[in-house]
Amino acid sequence: MKTAILYYSRSGNTKALAAKKAEELGADIEELIEIKKTLMLVGLFRSMRRKKTEIQPIKLELDDYEKIIIMSPVWAGHPVSAINSVIERLPAGKKVELIMVSTGGGTNESAEGTKALVAKQGCEVVGYTDLKAKRNNGDVIAEVIE
Repeated sequence: MKTAILYYSRSGNTKALAAKKAEELGADIEELIEIKKTLMLVGLFRSMRRKKTEIQPIKLELDDYEKIIIMSPVWAGHPVSAINSVIERLPAGKKVELIMVSTGGGTNESAEGTKALVAKQGCEVVGYTDLKAKRNNGDVIAEVIE
């Protein structure tokens, strides 16, 4: 199954885990870049309110992929605003896996809303995982948050 991984990373944890996942799956990968980087506090409030942010155009041709994995840091229990922006650009009919990366808690309160945004685009959510990231001798490792 041809797979693309789209991710946003501020601290580097999500980027490291996305690169590992891409290597593991042989997937194509692309970082989501905000056109205007927001202050962290502003980003937290925007994330909690499911606001979008302007991101650079996606270079990968998403129509060419059967599955799209979206990876996001967790801010205030929600995916970052760039993820709301990319979900809006998903072509209908895709299988979508969502992976949320946190150094604290998960996304229990926001998971269903995020899945609903994906479904609204006509895509099927085939997986949703909350990961807790940790640094270990410079490497980023993750465990599933139950």
